[in-house]
Amino acid sequence: MTSSPVVSSTASSYDRNEWAKGYRSLKREYDYWIDEIEGTIPEGLTGTLFRNGPGMLDVAGTPVQHPFDGDGMICAFTFQSGRVHFRNRYVQTEGYVAEQKAEKILYRGVFGTQRSGGFWANAFDTKLKNIANTQVIYWGGKLLALWEAAEPHRLDPANLDTLGLEFFDGKLKSGDAFAAHPWVDPASQFDQGEPCLVNFSIQAGLSFKLNLYELNLAGAIVRQQSHQIPGFAFIHDFAITPNYCIFFQNPMQFNPLPFVFGLRGAGECLQFQPDRPTKMIVIPRDGRSAPQVLEARSGFVFHHANAFEENGQIVVDSICYDSLPSVEPGSDFRNTNFEALSPGQLWRFRLDLATGTVDRQLLNARCCEFPVVHPAQVGRNYRYTYMGAADRPVGNMPLQAIAKVDVTTGAEIVHSFAPHGYISEPIFVPRNAAYPLQGAEDDGWVLTMVYDGQRDRSSLVILDGQTLAPVTRLWLKHHVPYGLHGTFTPEVFID
Repeated sequence: MTSSPVVSSTASSYDRNEWAKGYRSLKREYDYWIDEIEGTIPEGLTGTLFRNGPGMLDVAGTPVQHPFDGDGMICAFTFQSGRVHFRNRYVQTEGYVAEQKAEKILYRGVFGTQRSGGFWANAFDTKLKNIANTQVIYWGGKLLALWEAAEPHRLDPANLDTLGLEFFDGKLKSGDAFAAHPWVDPASQFDQGEPCLVNFSIQAGLSFKLNLYELNLAGAIVRQQSHQIPGFAFIHDFAITPNYCIFFQNPMQFNPLPFVFGLRGAGECLQFQPDRPTKMIVIPRDGRSAPQVLEARSGFVFHHANAFEENGQIVVDSICYDSLPSVEPGSDFRNTNFEALSPGQLWRFRLDLATGTVDRQLLNARCCEFPVVHPAQVGRNYRYTYMGAADRPVGNMPLQAIAKVDVTTGAEIVHSFAPHGYISEPIFVPRNAAYPLQGAEDDGWVLTMVYDGQRDRSSLVILDGQTLAPVTRLWLKHHVPYGLHGTFTPEVFID
C-alpha cells in the first residue's frame, strides 16, 4: 500500500495543561442517547463497545497517587438502528463502596496511594483494593471487569450493574487473580476450530507461579496449567499463537521493605535492571512439554500487537521501551516530563526455539502504545496493526493520533487529533469478523475515545479502517478520564 500524508497540525503538538485536565474524576453516572453527531454512523456497525479505565481519581477530594490506582469505571456505547447510546457506571467493588461511604481513602494502592491516617495506618498493611479498572470483556454470556491482581467482577451488560465476583464454577478461589489482558484465539485447534479465550495470572510468593487458563465459548475454564517462574515476574500482557503462549519477563527488581513498612506503594519499589536481559517464556498450549526460556537484550514491554508461527520460529510484535522509569514517591503524574522519557516503539522479535536465540527489528520508530489487530488474525500472520501514537514522528509525547502500520512493508498512515485531542486505545471492528479471514484485513472501522482539552469534552470517533479518514464523531456531554482497555461485541444490550 501507499502511505497517505500524515494529518498533523502545524501548531504545537500538545499543551501540557490541557492534557492534564483529562485526569479528573467523572463523578456522575450518565445514561443518554448521543445527539451531537458529526458525519454518519456506518450502517453495518451494530453492537456494543465496552471501555474500562480509572474514572475516580480522588476520594472526597483526596487525589490518588497514580491513575492506575483509580477505581474502575465502565463505559458502554451501544450501536443500534443508526443511533448510539452512552452509559457509564462504576464497578461496585468492596473497596469502592466502602471508600465512597467513608469519604476517605481506606486502602493502599499499588502505585503509591496511601490510606488516610499517616505512617501507622499503612505500615504492615499489604491488603490491596480490587479496583477492577483495566479491561472489560463480554465472553460466555458474561460481562467481566478485569484487574490483573484479583478476581473478575461480573456486570449486567444491559445496565452495567455489578453482580459480584466471578469464580468460573469454582475454578478460581477467593483471592485468585485473573489477568486483565486476555486474548481470543479465533479458531482453537483444541476446540474443534471454535474460538476460545486465553488468559493467565501471576501468583506471587517466595517464587512466582504463572497460571494459564483457556475458556470455551460457554465461558467455562476447560484447560489450565501452572509453571514456576524463577525471579520477579512483572508481566501485564502476553501473546498467543495456535500452539504457544509467550510471556516477556521484564528485567525488574523489587524491594518489598519500603512497601511492608508503609513508606511506598508496591509499584514504587520496582527498579528496572538495564544490565539484565529480558526473558521470553514460551509455553506450549497443549501442556505436554515444559516451557522454554530465551533471552534478549534488556528492554521493557507492556503490550504485544500480535504473534505468529513462521518457518519454525515464533514472531512477536511488541511495543518496547529502552527502560521503565521508576515511580517516584510524592511525584505528580500530571507533571510528566515526556521529553525526558524514552518512547515506546513497535519492534519485531523472532524467537528460534531450535537455537534458543532471539533477533529483533525495529518496525516503526514513532512513539506508540495500545496496539490492536483484526480479531481473526490474532495468533496468525497478519499485515496491519492500529496503535495509539504521537503526533510527531520522533520523540516521546502524549498519544494524540491513531497510526496504522503495514508490518510487511513498513508503510504508515496517521490521523492526528493534535493539538487539542488526546486519544485512548483504538479498537478495530471488522466489517466481517469471520475466520478464516474473508475480504480485506483492514475492511472495518477504528473506534477510539478522544478527549478535547480545549472543549473539555470527550467524543467517540469512528475512522475508516483502510484510510483512517474520519467517518463519525459522537460528542459526549462531558469529559471521560483517560481509559485503558476495551472490547467490542456485536451483541446489543438495552435495558
